[in-house]
Amino acid sequence: MLQTFEAWITPIMIGGLVLFMSFIIWDLAKKSQAGRFGTIMLFLVLGAGILGYLLKVVITWLIERGGGV
Repeated sequence: MLQTFEAWITPIMIGGLVLFMSFIIWDLAKKSQAGRFGTIMLFLVLGAGILGYLLKVVITWLIERGGGV
């Protein structure tokens, strides 16, 4: 039962965290009056960490599944 709960709640909570971090980046851009280009740069640079985490999850899943496509 606990493993099933963990299997369901972990992706939901990580998704919520990613959405919250996106809101923080947007709020930071708004409060600093970054403009369009500055907002895009904030999302690209700070969002790169989120992308890195997602790539890690996909690569780990591929390796555990048997070595690739």
